[in-house]
Amino acid sequence: MAIYRFKISFEDYDDVVREIDIRPSQTFEDLHQAIHRSTGYHAEKSSSFYVSNDQWIKNEEIAYLPNQRKVDKGVKLMSKAKLSAFIDDPHQKFYYTYDFDKPLDFHVELIKILLNDEVGKEYPCVVRSLGEAPKILESTILPAATSSDLIGEFDFLNEIDFDPKDAEEIENMNEMGINTEDKEEDEDDDMMDEFSDHDEYDADDSHKDDY
Repeated sequence: MAIYRFKISFEDYDDVVREIDIRPSQTFEDLHQAIHRSTGYHAEKSSSFYVSNDQWIKNEEIAYLPNQRKVDKGVKLMSKAKLSAFIDDPHQKFYYTYDFDKPLDFHVELIKILLNDEVGKEYPCVVRSLGEAPKILESTILPAATSSDLIGEFDFLNEIDFDPKDAEEIENMNEMGINTEDKEEDEDDDMMDEFSDHDEYDADDSHKDDY
């Protein structure tokens, strides 16, 4: 039985290449799973192959875990699409997008048709692996601060009968560059400067009346 050999390369990472042998009777889902056994990516992501021409223009779509819109339009499913049904050229090309939430694009090209399979060999199988697949960074979403969080930061103000509703206003003032603590310190400094301007003022004078 004949064997297809596909070359899989990242569109944006030319130095990362995989070559995979697979039977014509196997499906695009088999190829999808084999690709990600070789990249280390999680295969259970919405992805699609597209029948392409030599310029990698996308045509008919073959999907894995499609959204409802694609299902309603009757998109072909990888699990039911045999490779042999989509090979019209000895150098057939497929454009492949992995994970539509954080898409990575690949070029998949048929580079050889082997006339005979190897007895006892399990297909699909990776026959060449060049370069390390780029790491996929998971995004981290930090929770937004709530009004209760802001109030918690000003618990000490409860001791001076401070209204907790004013906590958010103080926080906004600080973000605008208005530092309420500095204002109090500036008032104290102004008072000291006022006294220092009187040359005849003597700190000991405040006690003279006691004698």
